[in-house]
Amino acid sequence: SRNHSIGFVFQSYNLIPHLTILENVELTMTLGGVARAERKKKAKDALIAVGLQEKLNKKPNELSGGQMQRVSIARALAGDPDIILADEPTGNVDPKMSLDIMNMLLRINRKLGKTVLVVTHEQNLVDTLGQRVINISHGNVIGDRTIGQHETPSIG
Repeated sequence: SRNHSIGFVFQSYNLIPHLTILENVELTMTLGGVARAERKKKAKDALIAVGLQEKLNKKPNELSGGQMQRVSIARALAGDPDIILADEPTGNVDPKMSLDIMNMLLRINRKLGKTVLVVTHEQNLVDTLGQRVINISHGNVIGDRTIGQHETPSIG
């Protein structure tokens, strides 16, 4: 099913406020019928992978925007999808965190072998980190180019 092959990352995070971040990450697997112990382990591993091991029992309102977006990425990763679809993943964070989020998605692509599709209006991030860029305007493809393999950029 689509839930097992595609992980979604949303601009607005879509976290449930009364649940801990661990419970938020577990939720999609609960809906998918994954056993409780396996769910908890996968959720914890995904949160560790995005650098939030210290925050497992925090609620979303105790986190920064960048941390909430990392929870959203962990939630997408936890189900071990083939593809991660990220819709404006940097739309609600500052420029430094934007680069951190995009680098995290790039590492997911390179180290975990996941296909990561990012929908964004941020041309500078695309030029820095994109491998293949498809420009769409009013529903029409107006450009499709492959960009060479890049080193992960440094900030500053």
